[in-house]
Amino acid sequence: MLRTALFLPLFFLALLSAPFSARAAMEIEVVGGAANKIAIALLPFGAAPNQPAPAIAQIVGDDLKRSGQFSFLDTSGTPPAADITRVNAGAWRSQGAEAVVVGQVVAVSGGRFEVKFRLLDAVKQTQLAGFSYTIAAGQWRTTAHQIADIIYEKLTGTRGAFSSRIAYVQKQGKRYELKVADADGQNPRTVVRSGEPLISPAFSPDGGSLVYVSFEDKKPIVYVQSLRDGGRRKAAAFKGSNSAPAWAPDGRRLAVVLTRDQASQIYLINVDGSGLTRLTRGGNIDTEPVFSPDGQTLYFTSDRGGSPQIYRMAASGGEPRRLSFNGSYNVSPTVSPDGRYLAYIGRDGGRFRVMLHDLANGQTRVLTDSARDESPSFAPNGQSVLYATVQGGRGVLGTVSLDGKTRARLSESGIDAREPDWGP
Repeated sequence: MLRTALFLPLFFLALLSAPFSARAAMEIEVVGGAANKIAIALLPFGAAPNQPAPAIAQIVGDDLKRSGQFSFLDTSGTPPAADITRVNAGAWRSQGAEAVVVGQVVAVSGGRFEVKFRLLDAVKQTQLAGFSYTIAAGQWRTTAHQIADIIYEKLTGTRGAFSSRIAYVQKQGKRYELKVADADGQNPRTVVRSGEPLISPAFSPDGGSLVYVSFEDKKPIVYVQSLRDGGRRKAAAFKGSNSAPAWAPDGRRLAVVLTRDQASQIYLINVDGSGLTRLTRGGNIDTEPVFSPDGQTLYFTSDRGGSPQIYRMAASGGEPRRLSFNGSYNVSPTVSPDGRYLAYIGRDGGRFRVMLHDLANGQTRVLTDSARDESPSFAPNGQSVLYATVQGGRGVLGTVSLDGKTRARLSESGIDAREPDWGP
């Protein structure tokens, strides 16, 4: 969390033409949870020969556990239901279940699988959801995440985010990799490899592209890369530093930080590199811009008041107004999808932690108990925040709920992970 790391971010990339690659997956550790959890009986799904591992039910359960919203009855030893339409939800209600999940996997022709599941209300003994999917083996995890999303939404009233993806930078030795993975950190795929540092990846609003900064030409340059075909183009390659890119909600423009006019200032630019417009002025350092969900406001970090603080201004330009006042160091703002909250990194008693600021009433609370947090990013459903921190001398990724009670740590042995962004 050094000042130079904040205001002079190093960006990286050498795009190799090799295809996306998958390697070791992250391990998940969940701590805490909501005070009033929904009790679920997640029954073993009937399995098919040669189905992928882990089982669908295990992936669904891991997703739901990571949210901290559910408790699970012990269903070990329970045989899979021979007929998922005839499960007695009332029997599980007598054991304390509020909901029952039951499913089945059947092998079909062409090496495909039919996956069926039902979500039952154990109190009313009615069906809340029921779906059937015919999938290839490569859709195994995706289907499990979709099932978890349906269960989460039906039981909480909020859409799930288990089918979304995260991007992050991984460092191993002297090599850097820009990776995209499932929201649980599993199924990681390498997008870019480089011998130079990489930083600031951010998903486009439609999830089809990543913007990032590369140091491959010995200076920071902003690139936009398609996740569909692997093609990339330069979006900002002006003299001096080109850094801290952020997508506008329309997906056609970027806010970037340039030093082309000496000071570190914020500009708007079209994704194709045209239409450059300067937004901030002065000899101070303005950086880390992020748009509000409606695209009307920019939040950013500036030392114009003497120390790094968070400011906001109209996305079309105008006079910035200071937003953060707690402490002498507040950086890296990110806005929740509903526009209600601002998460950022604040120095609290010498520790750098994830903070949550209510934009309506101005109240702020600390979400994490770690000491070197950075790069917060909201889940697509706004229910948790992804961030990077340091554990055991290396960078790891974590998530925390908005009440701070549920924390999940994602880690991979021997890997230094940083700069996360949570995408669609």
